[in-house]
Amino acid sequence: MGRLNYHIIPAATPESRRLMLMMHGLGDSHEGYLWLPDALQLPWLHFALPDAPDPYYGGYSWFDIFGDPVPGVRRSYQLLRELLEELHQQGWPADQMIVGGFSQGGLMAIEIAIRYPRRLAGVLCISGAVCDPDTLIREQSPVARQQRILATHGRYDDILPIEITRSQIHQLQQAGIPISWVELEKTHTIAGETELRLIRDFILDCYAPADAGTPPA
Repeated sequence: MGRLNYHIIPAATPESRRLMLMMHGLGDSHEGYLWLPDALQLPWLHFALPDAPDPYYGGYSWFDIFGDPVPGVRRSYQLLRELLEELHQQGWPADQMIVGGFSQGGLMAIEIAIRYPRRLAGVLCISGAVCDPDTLIREQSPVARQQRILATHGRYDDILPIEITRSQIHQLQQAGIPISWVELEKTHTIAGETELRLIRDFILDCYAPADAGTPPA
């Protein structure tokens, strides 16, 4: 099955052990998120940007969008779990790591939030969906209900209609998965400074309990 290729962007504060794993959407690559560190302006946050495993029209895909997505989602989850364990062994503690993703990457972030056996600092799903919520709830890890999760979605999303994702997230919430759900006035994108501020505040909140305060900006 191989392993995932990924790109590390070191923090301006090298001694920090805080890291954000950010997953791209369909047809994109790690290069699509090289702008994110500068946009978030969190100098103590390192970034790991993986490429999905399957080539797709000049970029990559996490799973098949034309057939049954489940086999690809499960395969990609296993590859991501191996990557998280590799990073953990390299000295990036799981509880200091935020896992995020956009679109297909957002769906994979939800998979990690509910399946991964270690508690993370936080999980972020941007304009994503949920693959087979019934099975996900049934197979949740012992720490799934302890994760801190933010899911954002656009009211005008023409790729992944908000009604579908809203219903899926509600089903997870009803099962006890602690997801904060935010609807934004946007399409299938990251909504500029408005959403970046929301993401930045979420990251700060994820790390604040460990410091009994807010990390330096």
